[in-house]
Amino acid sequence: MSDPEIYNYAEAHSSPEPDVLKKLNRETNVKVHFPRMLSGHIQGNLLKMISCMLRPQRILEIGTYTGYSSICLSEGLTENGILHTIEINPEHEDMIRKYHSEAGLSEKINLHIGNALNIIPTIDGQFDLTFIDADKENYLNYFHLVFNKVRKGGFILADNVLWDGKVLKDSLLSDTETRVIKEFNEFIQKDKRVENLLLPFRDGLMIIRKL
Repeated sequence: MSDPEIYNYAEAHSSPEPDVLKKLNRETNVKVHFPRMLSGHIQGNLLKMISCMLRPQRILEIGTYTGYSSICLSEGLTENGILHTIEINPEHEDMIRKYHSEAGLSEKINLHIGNALNIIPTIDGQFDLTFIDADKENYLNYFHLVFNKVRKGGFILADNVLWDGKVLKDSLLSDTETRVIKEFNEFIQKDKRVENLLLPFRDGLMIIRKL
């Protein structure tokens, strides 16, 4: 969403950001590198809406960052639902746990610190919803690892699939992240096991439904 006036209008006409998320947003921007990685108000609201529509029993999130998106996704969990979230950077752990606690979600969110490629195979059970928002080089690896863990009819969301519009520029294919995001998008488009919708929303959100 490149037009700031449109973004501001959309934000003004969406449900307000809860206080705990406002506080987390501010602290992330003050204390953490690359705060633009935060989902933020509008995308957080979208993730919450998707989760509330699906009413998932089990969610898997790959890439916690400071915990904003996991709080939003948890809003739609069933009464006994659980969200597993994986963050590679141990420096974020204290902030994540602090805000999960302030949001009253410590019992619903299981935080894993470490490399998702190693952790995903250790998490048993199937998931209704998976959100991929981690290192771009491994998007396809994450997809392959989670696919059999997603129930039939379940959803996988992948963030940043437009990569600041770089996916449109063949001249940037020498850039590893641009190339692998394009490869991910093209793989999903050709995969007959799923149906998909690429939303030109923020930095691009791919919605994938397992058939």
